[in-house]
Amino acid sequence: MRVTILTLFPEFFDGPLTCAQMARARAAGLVDVALVNPRDFSNNRHQHVDDRPYGGGPGMVMMPEPLATALASVPTPGRKIVLAPSGRALTQELARELSHEPALTFVCGRYEGIDERLIEAEGLEPVCVGEAVLNGGEAAALCLLESVARLVPGFMGKEESGDDESFSAGLLEYPHYTRPENYAGREVPEVLRGGSHARIYRWRRDRSLGRTLARRPELLAQAPLDGTDYDFLRGLEKPAALGRSLFACLLHHPVLDGTGKPGTVSLTNLDIHDMCRVSRTYALGGVFFVTPLEDQRELGERLLNHWTEGPGGRANPDRAQALRLGRMAASLAEAVAVVEAETGERPRVIATSARTAVRPARGRKERPLAFTPPAAVRRWLREGPALLVFGTGRGLAPEVLLHADAVLSPVRGFSAYNHLPVRAAAAILLDRLLGDAF
Repeated sequence: MRVTILTLFPEFFDGPLTCAQMARARAAGLVDVALVNPRDFSNNRHQHVDDRPYGGGPGMVMMPEPLATALASVPTPGRKIVLAPSGRALTQELARELSHEPALTFVCGRYEGIDERLIEAEGLEPVCVGEAVLNGGEAAALCLLESVARLVPGFMGKEESGDDESFSAGLLEYPHYTRPENYAGREVPEVLRGGSHARIYRWRRDRSLGRTLARRPELLAQAPLDGTDYDFLRGLEKPAALGRSLFACLLHHPVLDGTGKPGTVSLTNLDIHDMCRVSRTYALGGVFFVTPLEDQRELGERLLNHWTEGPGGRANPDRAQALRLGRMAASLAEAVAVVEAETGERPRVIATSARTAVRPARGRKERPLAFTPPAAVRRWLREGPALLVFGTGRGLAPEVLLHADAVLSPVRGFSAYNHLPVRAAAAILLDRLLGDAF
């Protein structure tokens, strides 16, 4: 494999390219690395390669001409990659994909970045090695080079080493041990000292699963798991569930009716059942059904009692367990007061909406809604309670949206059609907030 790196600081690579496995791979001809300095192709007598940005702003931008000329000097550029925070994330999958290329060219940016026209004209593929800000692309290029080069046949010597490591199977790698058998009062696990390959495999697999759940749980959503893996994960002790700080609220007033005016809609049996079951699945603190109509609240109470204290609950204990989370309330303010009394802290009120704008009052101009992403809500749940409010009818009335502490990002915010039933929207949003990955 031939790799060309365009960099303003070729000396940055002197040490990493001349030691350990990289040096041996270069000596063996497995990897050939060439360094090209765009300053050598500047037509400015001071060898400037940057200039002020159009539109103003801080810093300088790398000019396209020196970089284009430098790229043209590369005999066999292959796939051309620019290291940029806006690029495709570097993963083991991408590293493996690039390892099959006979030639690669990495372009290291500096300052505020590279003129976008150069990236477009040369077909550079942006790649990002992480979400931290670096001084330039050199450290990122070195990271990319090593992750790709080590997968070239012959680089590591023992080829299976590339498969039995973190991220290769979508999980973090299991812990390793060597001699001595006892160190600092800690013994090598007994299973590793035995001769059962099956037990060792299962132990290592379980340690990978446990470590991934504890440190990078989001990876589990992409990892191929079997039933044994799920059984193991279910048996692990987990940190306190965020769901216990979250309460759901299905509002029947004030909501928009079919004409777009604020009004009141009726309770439905199906809504009560499904909202309770979804709330129990995600271990919520409770779910409120809010209506100002006394007869509707009485109807809701009879339904809940049938499935919790009555014959329905005795016949179906699972359903009873879910519906015990259900409560009736006359207003959103009452639901907030109940949560505050139970938790000792006023909950943040988080509204939900499929609309992107709201009209404060008749005749007033629409105001765009400011949405809060699920990650921010998860941070809030670590700090205190929250009440997630869903609207029946055509959605929550403007007075609810405008006075809520936040509005959660919509389920299908980029879609022209966004008319899910409230039960489906609740399940999706709760999974985004409290799914297994979190």
